[in-house]
Amino acid sequence: MNTEEWNPSKLLGISGSYWATCALHSGVKLGVFTVIGDQSLTGQKIADKLSSDDRGVIMLLNALSAMGLLIKKNECFLNSDFSKSYLVKESPQYLGYIIMHHHHLMASWNELDKGVKTGKAVRSRASYDNAEVRENFLMGMFNLASNLAPQIVGKIDLLEKKHLLDLGGGPGTYAIHFCLNNPSLLATIYDQNTTRPFAEETVAKFGLSDRIDFQAGDYVNKDISGTYDVAWLSHILHAEGPQDAQKIIQKAVSVLKPEGMILIHEFILNNDMNGPMFPALFSLNMLLGTQNGQSYSEKQIMDMLAAAGVEKLRRLPIQTPNDSGVIQGIVKK
Repeated sequence: MNTEEWNPSKLLGISGSYWATCALHSGVKLGVFTVIGDQSLTGQKIADKLSSDDRGVIMLLNALSAMGLLIKKNECFLNSDFSKSYLVKESPQYLGYIIMHHHHLMASWNELDKGVKTGKAVRSRASYDNAEVRENFLMGMFNLASNLAPQIVGKIDLLEKKHLLDLGGGPGTYAIHFCLNNPSLLATIYDQNTTRPFAEETVAKFGLSDRIDFQAGDYVNKDISGTYDVAWLSHILHAEGPQDAQKIIQKAVSVLKPEGMILIHEFILNNDMNGPMFPALFSLNMLLGTQNGQSYSEKQIMDMLAAAGVEKLRRLPIQTPNDSGVIQGIVKK
């Protein structure tokens, strides 16, 4: 729970913080940081490269400089070291995809009052049929997970496991890192068929096409083929209500071998449901974009696992910047 004392300055700062958000989103959407790259360019030169108005571009560049994302010297602009790493598209640490995913969510967040009043989504899942929106979501998830995966998989012992199911695995980030960390492990990514091209391309880049395959399907409404030693469910339960979340867990358990391991990775609320802040806000994001989705508490997740026959439940000692956590259990059959 956030116990920091409120004051007018803090209140107004939060109320107007979207100004900085919009400046960042515009900088990424226009490609400002990528155009500058390693160069030092005048505002007029950047505007020419962006085929945009001098006045508008220079105002944006000044604002991004005030935010510390650009450096201004003698009427020229250059990227900060941070921006070179995270906002230039050619960088392997690029976070522009997830920033553009956040940008696509903004319209629905502007209707939060409507969503709260009706209890219904104001954002359609059909929006992900748009190729650009889908790419930003999938590659954004890949970039985020790529930063988290090494610290998470290194704390999970899979040395005795032979085959991992990455359920709802998207582009396969965690399947990739689990396999990199466990040289004898095989993995199967199970997700919608529209995800296959991203997953297969990403897996191939890591040279793991012979160890990671892709199974297309709808894990809520379709069965899962095969048997596995471990099931990894990362950020898929929150898109569903309690009934379907329970169904997903049951399906994952049904394809695990005796003594198989199930791992749930989610933004986990405390048992009072009033914190931490990011999972609590993320629950509102699910209100806006899903029929019944929500963030779940540690107790809720453990209760669902126990109802599916999972034992030896424990939360792993993993801390992440966005308060995600991992709950582990063993299947007895």
